[in-house]
Amino acid sequence: MSNYTVKQLARLSGVSVRTLHHYDEIGLLKPSFVGENRYRYYGREQLLRLQDILFHRELGVPLQDIGKLLELQGSDRVAILREHREWLAERVERSRQLLATIDRTMAELNGDGAMEDKELYKGFSPEKQAEYEDWMVEQYGGAMKAKLEESRARFNALSKKEQQDALAEGGRAEMALVECFRSGLAPNAEETMPLVKNHRAWISRMWGQPGTALAYAGLANLYANHPVFRERYEAYADGFTDWLASAMKHYAAGEAAA
Repeated sequence: MSNYTVKQLARLSGVSVRTLHHYDEIGLLKPSFVGENRYRYYGREQLLRLQDILFHRELGVPLQDIGKLLELQGSDRVAILREHREWLAERVERSRQLLATIDRTMAELNGDGAMEDKELYKGFSPEKQAEYEDWMVEQYGGAMKAKLEESRARFNALSKKEQQDALAEGGRAEMALVECFRSGLAPNAEETMPLVKNHRAWISRMWGQPGTALAYAGLANLYANHPVFRERYEAYADGFTDWLASAMKHYAAGEAAA
C-alpha cells in the first residue's frame, strides 16, 4: 500500500502543504513516519483520518474541537460515516429545496407566475435561525433579543418585492467579496474597501439604522466565531470567513478613526 509525502497528499486531497504541516504541529494529523530524508510520509490510516477531519470541517466544527471528537468517536468508521451521510443527505435535500425556491422566485420576477408568501422561505432551516438567535442573545444579552425582534418585524413589514430586492442586494454584496477573495486581494487592500463599504451599507439597511463601527466589527466577530456562519461562508471558499471578518474589522477601524 502506498505511502504519500506531504506534497503528494496535498495534491491528492486538495489540502495545502501548509495546512498539513499545521495539522501535524497541533497533533491532529501525524504522519505515519518520518524518513531518513526528513520527509513526512502518510499511509492509509492517515488518509482515512484526514477524510474524517475534512468531513468535520464541512460540518462547521471548529478545528480545535475536531481532535476531541475523533477521540470520542473511536475507530468505528462505519458509524462515523453513517453520521456524516445522514447530515449530508439532509443538506442535499435542503439545498434542493433552496434551489427550487430560487428558481420560483426568479420566474416570478420575470413575470412567469406568482409564489405564495409561504413559498418564499421554503428550504430555510428554522432550527438554524433559532440557534443563531439564541447564540446572539447569550453573547450580547437580553437587549439583543429586542433588536432581533425589531429587525424581523421591519423585514416582515416590507412588501414581497422589497424583501426579495433586499436579499438579492445582500447576495450581490457578499458575492463581490467572494470574488475579491478568490482573486487573491488582501482583506485590507485598497480595492477591497469599496466592496466592504457596500456590504456595510446593506447591513445598515437591514438593521434599519446606520449602527456604529463597533457594532459592525462585532458582526465580523460573529461571522468568525459562530459555527453556522463559518459553515455558510466556508462553503464559498476555504478561508473566506476569516478573510471577510478581517476586511470588515479593517473597514470598521478606518470608519471609527475618521
